Amino acid sequence: MSPTNANSPSHDLGVDMSALAGVTQDSRAVAKGYLFAALKGEAVDGRDYIDDAVKRGASVILSDESVSSKDAKTAQLITSNNPRKDFALIASEFYGAQPEHIVAVTGTNGKSSVVHFADQLWRALDKSSTYIGTLSGGMTTPGPVSLHKLLAQMQGEGITHVAMESSSHGLSQYRMDGVNINAAAFTSFSQDHLDYHTDMDSYLAAKARLFTEILPLGAAAVLNADSIAFDELNSVCKRRGIRVISYGEKGVDLKLISRTPKGAAQDVELEILGQECSIKLPLVGRFQVMNILCALGCVLAQYTDIAEVLPALTRALEIMEGVPGRLQHVSNDNATLHAYIDYAHTPDALENVLAAMRPHTKGRLFCVFGCGGDRDTSKRPLMGKLAARLSDVAIVTDDNPRSEDPAMIRKLILDGAKNGTSELHDIAGRREAIAFAISKMNKDDVLLVAGKGHEQGQVFDGFTEPFDDVCEVLGAMRKA
Repeated sequence: MSPTNANSPSHDLGVDMSALAGVTQDSRAVAKGYLFAALKGEAVDGRDYIDDAVKRGASVILSDESVSSKDAKTAQLITSNNPRKDFALIASEFYGAQPEHIVAVTGTNGKSSVVHFADQLWRALDKSSTYIGTLSGGMTTPGPVSLHKLLAQMQGEGITHVAMESSSHGLSQYRMDGVNINAAAFTSFSQDHLDYHTDMDSYLAAKARLFTEILPLGAAAVLNADSIAFDELNSVCKRRGIRVISYGEKGVDLKLISRTPKGAAQDVELEILGQECSIKLPLVGRFQVMNILCALGCVLAQYTDIAEVLPALTRALEIMEGVPGRLQHVSNDNATLHAYIDYAHTPDALENVLAAMRPHTKGRLFCVFGCGGDRDTSKRPLMGKLAARLSDVAIVTDDNPRSEDPAMIRKLILDGAKNGTSELHDIAGRREAIAFAISKMNKDDVLLVAGKGHEQGQVFDGFTEPFDDVCEVLGAMRKA
């Protein structure tokens, strides 16, 4: 536990940090001397559990201004007009220690790849590094207590560099507040999560918080110059006096000059802070080059003289390992059948991945995909339209239907695919769809299985069935 600082949020709120035994927003985790944050959520209202928290020994209750001292009973009541933000800052103060260099990455697509690549680049420079996000387990952006406890643990283990994903949900719910970031990156912006944010303006505003409120002065912003959101974010950073590192075909600092597909790799010409270099990148697709450039910007943000690190970084790029479930290549034993597994679950991501696969496909391009239940319904026909235009054989199937009828989800996708040029199939059951696709493939064909990537389960109403796209593809290939 950290002592209360006179300039800290806890001091302003009247919380004695030195007296706290712990902080939590889960009443079941409360013990004697804990601060309990009674926060109103989408599904659960923490204010309903104040009495339970007090009985378990909570000494402080933090909540909004609708709660009265009568509700808090024997505990000290702290009210705030933004209790989520204040709780995140208190959690940061309670755990205290953080690694000295933290980079946060936001954007619709590419976050997992960028943090994974940044970690590899730091390791090439002999840094003690890691990443936090979708691939490290749990939420993309953990809750404040889990996050700050983890950061303190990492610092205690000697980790100095951390790249972390920063989701729009996490930003809008103030989970990132209190994280001492040195650089922030923006990968892309396209439709997703409109079931939560309601419209694109709200969605962008949530992501922009990373640059408008959380990124401190003196830090760096790594921005995709080819994104439709670049001008707005660039202007915000310029107004705040934050250094911008732009990347992409329109990038000034990290510029993509050209790329030529070569089998399961590509020859890439780059200009890195004025220095031209040629790289044989062992990854496919333009969007992977963009993710690499973003990660490179995150790493270079801490250096004023790149001469000392650029040779090691360019060598690292030529042996870069792909991210599990992100255009992950799978083939049979004699390499006559080829498939790629990707997490693409938005219209923009699916379009990018299919476009990336086309130059590497001599025969037909197959695409197996679906859309999640209880999520943004408006993207379903859009994804159907894209698959029907950009693949040769589009197979619509199930992808985490949750509480919805899988057949109705597939129908909405197929409604958008009707006027496309591809051969269309509606196949219930993801396992059956994958097996069908592979049974129809020839040696020059390529299969993309999109939507789940690294996920290890298929989510239905009330239960999750173990399911791994990679294992299913390999199993179907052995039977083909």
